[in-house]
Amino acid sequence: MYDPKSKCADDFINHEEITATLAYAQENRENRELIEQILAKARERKGLSHREAAVLLDCALEDKNQEIFALAEQMKKDFYGNRIVMFAPLYLSNYCVNGCVYCPYHAKNKHIPRKKLTQEEIRREVIALQDMGHKRLALETGEDPVNCPIEYVLKSINTIYNIKHKNGAIRRVNVNIAATTVENYRKLKDAGIGTYILFQETYHKESYLKLHPTGPKHDYCYHTEAMDRAMEGGIDDVGCGVLFGLELYRYEFTGLLMHAEHLEAVYGVGPHTISVPRIRRADDIDPNVFDNGIDDDTFAKLVACIRISVPYTGMIISTRESQTCRERVLHLGISQISGGSRTSVGGYVDAEAKEESSEQFEVSDKRSLDEVVHWLMKMDYIPSFCTACYREGRTGDRFMSLCKSGQIQNCCLPNALMTLKEYLMDYASEDTRKIGLKLIEKEMSNIPKEKVREIVKERLVEIEKGNRDFRF
Repeated sequence: MYDPKSKCADDFINHEEITATLAYAQENRENRELIEQILAKARERKGLSHREAAVLLDCALEDKNQEIFALAEQMKKDFYGNRIVMFAPLYLSNYCVNGCVYCPYHAKNKHIPRKKLTQEEIRREVIALQDMGHKRLALETGEDPVNCPIEYVLKSINTIYNIKHKNGAIRRVNVNIAATTVENYRKLKDAGIGTYILFQETYHKESYLKLHPTGPKHDYCYHTEAMDRAMEGGIDDVGCGVLFGLELYRYEFTGLLMHAEHLEAVYGVGPHTISVPRIRRADDIDPNVFDNGIDDDTFAKLVACIRISVPYTGMIISTRESQTCRERVLHLGISQISGGSRTSVGGYVDAEAKEESSEQFEVSDKRSLDEVVHWLMKMDYIPSFCTACYREGRTGDRFMSLCKSGQIQNCCLPNALMTLKEYLMDYASEDTRKIGLKLIEKEMSNIPKEKVREIVKERLVEIEKGNRDFRF
């Protein structure tokens, strides 16, 4: 039986409920009255159930599809304004004992050179990232309890937080590592991580087992229930996602929203972020082998429907996607993007030598961070390097309550402008700096409270003098 409050994966991601939902959506894809009712509910900004969302995703009425896109764009502005949070992945190790058939790190791949960064190599990678201007990282590793135990990850996090280079500092470390125990999640919490991220890859259990034929990741329930253990271990913010292209996208979309409903039902806090990667070519992985790929139009509608369904959740898109694709979905719900990314171990210090032979996936958007920042500002987006909520304790239910009420806006715009000013002063090219300073001047008038506006003006002057790390 489907039960969002159960902590058993087969109950809260219930196959029969998903198939019934997909049938319901198919039956009502041209039901104008129902679709209008769902859109009216969506406009209340409180989210949708997985069944309601599935109907919108399947909607075949063109005028209503245009309403879906317009509403997603407006809700993005309502919750996140024109801010886009910047981050970069950092690969610590590509040792892995799993047999995932879509990932080049799988244990049977003998082509890829295996690498695990030493703490000194981590220091050099982090300095390279700091010299770009990054303040927020997402740690990535393969699953290997011998070569990459939790102690190594914890030591690496400590190393990263203690590296200060010129004006550089990594202020938030998010972690994307294999499903683990409550005890290990407590250790990650104590190490000061931001969000714990884990992609489900696919919610279709039968497909999941085939795609993960060997290794600990083969255990579908243990993997799917990881977010529960993370929450029990004290981690406030978790990030979900699927790898679109492995299974039928409607099934994945429904499972993803059911997972969000489960977290909300049990812990009162839905996912802090949702990622939407699509499968890409890598060392011995041909995406054409997987016949569930989705085109850009379908991808855009997925993003729009997720934004409408879970309006409070941050949405992430990586450099897997092209500049053109990223530009399109930025308007529809994406609030975090990576820039200047390397998907290989040691790739920031020695990009040419490492990237081709050991990248986890082929990067489509190869622009530098400065180029991405410049591009965003030309479109009137504010690239934000803010990490204030995490560092001020605005996490979990505290963050969600502020986000749902709209009060988070009182902090976000000021913090975004101050961290952007830091980037412009320390790392930006001359052209990027000129555009950015004009953008900050224009956006200052959008800070609603005069007192806050005056404080920000003072702090912007302090940043020009060399002072750093102001936050609300």
